[in-house]
Formats: sequence, structure tokens, C-alpha cells
Amino acid sequence: MDWYALIKLAHIICAVVWVGGGFALMLAAIRADNAGDIAGTLQVMRTIGQLGNRLFMPMSMLTLLFGLIMCWFWVGFGDLWIVLALIGFAVSAGIGSAVFKPTADRMNASIAKDGVTPAVMDEGRKILRIARLDYTIMLLVVVDMVLKPTGDDCALLAVMGLMLLAGIVAAFGTGARSAAAQA
Repeated sequence: MDWYALIKLAHIICAVVWVGGGFALMLAAIRADNAGDIAGTLQVMRTIGQLGNRLFMPMSMLTLLFGLIMCWFWVGFGDLWIVLALIGFAVSAGIGSAVFKPTADRMNASIAKDGVTPAVMDEGRKILRIARLDYTIMLLVVVDMVLKPTGDDCALLAVMGLMLLAGIVAAFGTGARSAAAQA
């Protein structure tokens, strides 16, 4: 076993905890919301909020760090799949800091002031809609890291583009709006 294998293992373990843990919690929140379980939905959202800064953010930073170490010492930064992975990470981090954190802060402040209101649930559903896009991006990064597309892999890149489009539709399409309107 060499250093590259150990760094790669650490990179993968951190990514599994970050992406897999968050994905499972997002699905639990969506299921609770679809079932009309307000208390369950809020509990899962609270758990996500509590784990966000304590687990998911550190795991995402360690995933990035170990990936950068592999690039710096062994792989380089010039391949398309590396560039796509870094773009995906940056977009996901931007969604987290620009959408998830402030929305969760507003929800928590509103709950502390007025309790659980329809406005609070709408904020929670906004997070869940955008989480669909965020996890689409993260899953695309996983696909990218495993399949390592080059500029010549037109079919794979097209499929990845369609996956991104599906995530956008899942987050902002008519189904997402009608689900929010039903609440």
C-alpha cells in the first residue's frame, strides 16, 4: 500500500459520509413531508441543521482536501473530470452557504418567535427542493470521479447534462411547485 491509496481511501470515506449521510437525511425529510408528518419533517430538518456544521461541512472540506492532495502530488489539475469535480464542489458549497444556511437560520428564528407556521414549512420545503438539485450535483460529481470523462466522451457528458437537467426540474419544475402549493 502506498500514500496515494491511503489518501484516496480517506477521500472516499469522507465523501461517503458527507454525500451518503446527507442524501439519506434528505430522503427522510421528503418522505416525512410527503406523508404530512410536520413533526417528523421538522425533526429531520433539525438533525440536518445540527449535523451540517458538525459533520457534513467538515467531511466536505476533508473530501476536497484529500482530492486536492491527490491532484497536487499524483494526478494533476488539467483533466476534464478534475475540473468538473471542482466546479461541482464549488456549486454545492455555494448552494450550502447562499441558500441552506440562511434559510435554516430564518426557519430557526421564526420557530423560536412564532412556533411552527405555514411560512416555516414553506421555508423547509424550499430547502428540500433545492436539496434535490444539490444532491443531483453531488451525484454527478460521484459519476464524474468514477467514470473520469474526457472531452471525447460525448455520450457520457450528454447523459451527465441530462442528469443535471433532471435535477433542475426536480428542484424547480412544476412538480416541485405543485407539491409546495398542496401544503
